[in-house]
Amino acid sequence: MSSPSTWVPRKRRGAEFFLTILAVTIGVMSYCAVGLGTEGRIPTGAMALAGGLVSLAVAAHFVIRRVAPYADPVLLPLVLCLNGLGLAMIYRLDLGRQQIDPDRQPFAGAQLVWTIVGLAAFSFVLVVVRDHRRLQSVTYTFGFAALILLILPLVPFISAGVINGSRIWIRLGPFSFQPGEAAKICLAIFFAGYLVVKRDALALAGRRVAGIDLPRGRDLGPILVGWLVSVGILVLQRDLGSSLLFFGLFVVMLYVATERAGWLVVGGLLFVSGAYFGYLAFGHVRTRFEAWLDPFGDPDRNGQIISGLFGLAHGGILGRGLGLGSPQLTPFSFSDFIAASMGEELGLTGLMAIIVIYGLIVERGLRIALTCRDAFGKLLAAGLAFSFALQVFVVIGGVTRLIPLTGLTTPFLAQGGSSVVMNWAIIALLLRISDQTRRPAPSVGPLDSDDETQVVKLG
Repeated sequence: MSSPSTWVPRKRRGAEFFLTILAVTIGVMSYCAVGLGTEGRIPTGAMALAGGLVSLAVAAHFVIRRVAPYADPVLLPLVLCLNGLGLAMIYRLDLGRQQIDPDRQPFAGAQLVWTIVGLAAFSFVLVVVRDHRRLQSVTYTFGFAALILLILPLVPFISAGVINGSRIWIRLGPFSFQPGEAAKICLAIFFAGYLVVKRDALALAGRRVAGIDLPRGRDLGPILVGWLVSVGILVLQRDLGSSLLFFGLFVVMLYVATERAGWLVVGGLLFVSGAYFGYLAFGHVRTRFEAWLDPFGDPDRNGQIISGLFGLAHGGILGRGLGLGSPQLTPFSFSDFIAASMGEELGLTGLMAIIVIYGLIVERGLRIALTCRDAFGKLLAAGLAFSFALQVFVVIGGVTRLIPLTGLTTPFLAQGGSSVVMNWAIIALLLRISDQTRRPAPSVGPLDSDDETQVVKLG
């Protein structure tokens, strides 16, 4: 057995290749099952889709093999599986919606294009960011970029206006984009770089209440600024989901950096007060809370969540089968409520399997954070993994009435270009950090005679 000093971790690229092919096969077979369920035949473009997805997946695998050979071997297959299932379900919803209205625009083709763009962004991040620690040198640049991105939906001429009660989109010609998805990555980098420098001061304890060391009053400035930014998003953009995501990201990264549970207490109290303010100030936030507490009290207004709940009940334990349910009857079943669509056709069993895949992605991200050797990478990986976990919890929790609806998208499943592209970029950053973490440290050989002479002279 090799000694600990000479042990080198296995790259596991062969295992990644096998799992990648398996993940693509699941997506393609789901696409074929949709055609069999809805039309009684395999879709005519199944072979072309299979060839294209296999080519893209293998290309992404070889990019990892070339520029990040020690990266985590499980993340890429997990994400490809989710992305393939999302494409199959969106195609299934297109068929169902066209049965109701033949003139409705399909989304599956556009989602496939955005998946290609996302894989290109994934490869670009891996190739360009060869060392994640270099991002720390531009910490405040990313903070400024995040601020600009959050302001863009309020700028005239490019703002898409209020859509479904929120102002979170911009429009550039024929394309629309949600800047908050890119701001999430910029904020994670900014928070990681900032907290690495300030964590010693922020970790100092103040008063002890109920066994918890609360932070000192003089150190509350950063969290108050983060809270005010999240409240500003809630007030100006009327977006409860993004407000919760950004503030939760900052609080958890603050807790990871300082290891002080008091920050979680303060952050929780600030979030509850902000949510209560939103409930009192904005009608659409109040509507979502009322729909959460009693959706059947106003069936006309709460038809979306009621339809989603009936769809989940219709699916039962094992589901109706791909193409055999009626998920298209739920408004926004291809975006906000795609989890309900999955639950109707794949049942509780299939939906739990999807949640397990999400859990594995978060687990791999947190594992990367735990094993990372530098503080910046540790905080960045933890922040990215938590933002992913929080987004999944908020979306699926809203669909199942565990918490109020927030309007966020289900990563890699829901229709939406900006979400797909930015989430692929997050996976690329996690892989880059894991490659740096698992890569063996450079060995230091014995000094030769010339080196010993130099050491003596320096001594």
